[in-house]
Amino acid sequence: MPYRLLSAIIFLLPLSGPYAQSDSIPTLDPRLTDYDYAYPTETYAFTSQQQELEMVYMDQLPTGEANGRTIVLLHGKNFNGAYWGETMTFLLEQGYRVIVPDQIGFGKSTKPEYYQYTFQQLADNTRALLDTLGVDSTVVLGHSMGGMLATRFALMYPGAVTELILVNPIGLEDWKLKVPYQTIDQWYESELEKDYESIKEYMRQSYYAGNWEPRYEPWAKLLAGWTKHPEYPRIAWNSALTYDMIFTQPVVYEFGELTVPTTLIIGTRDRTALGKPLVSEEVRETMGRYDDLGHTISEQIPDSELIELDGIGHLPHIEAFGLFDKALRQALQD
Repeated sequence: MPYRLLSAIIFLLPLSGPYAQSDSIPTLDPRLTDYDYAYPTETYAFTSQQQELEMVYMDQLPTGEANGRTIVLLHGKNFNGAYWGETMTFLLEQGYRVIVPDQIGFGKSTKPEYYQYTFQQLADNTRALLDTLGVDSTVVLGHSMGGMLATRFALMYPGAVTELILVNPIGLEDWKLKVPYQTIDQWYESELEKDYESIKEYMRQSYYAGNWEPRYEPWAKLLAGWTKHPEYPRIAWNSALTYDMIFTQPVVYEFGELTVPTTLIIGTRDRTALGKPLVSEEVRETMGRYDDLGHTISEQIPDSELIELDGIGHLPHIEAFGLFDKALRQALQD
């Protein structure tokens, strides 16, 4: 499959988001009531698994000349719709209608006491939201866990997807073949132990190759703000359930079944893989090799293209937006 190699030029951006590095970490409630996103949010109320739920989302019309296209942005495991703010602004200027949902269990959406998390269920929830908004077809862009969800969505509803864009998606390999199974209770106990320092250190090592800049702070402090709230155990429980979903529901065996045009935007420095602390150093070195996985998966998808961001990690749209926007523009023009 063809691919393009873009040299890594990291544009240093001013700190965005509600909190600067020197601020104290605010306590945040499970629905992020006092946390403002880049654009106004709306709420989609629906019934799922015998309970009333609310999916919060952003839906913005283009600020530039409208091109008649819609794009849906799907967030990763440790994030929510908030981190798409700069990407939204770029796409709106390009003429797109942009829809950004917080999946159930994430961001401003409901955190159920019990929910059977599957990528099929989240895809169905997302499709129901789009139906209520009158969106029949859309570009679907997913990052990290959102890449797994975007893939499942495209497999379930190929007629509704005009193009699939995967940005450093997880799920390009089957980790359960190498990593001992963790029960949901074990994931839950690990989540309960998190605090600002552990969250920041994970992000620093996993996302930014041991580096840290003030503009990364908002995303660590958002998660840390939850740990200070009395209802954090419910957030931790939902997080544990979604870890189990990721670990037990691989999409890697189905990339060959995709029938929609697909672009992989891959930061080649990325080494993200679930369960690395549970395996030997020798096995760990074989996991999360995005510099290899991008090529492997691109070759499996019938109509695909690979755009590599040399030297960039798991979060291209946060770490190097001045490079990411060029890759995104190219993906959308193809």
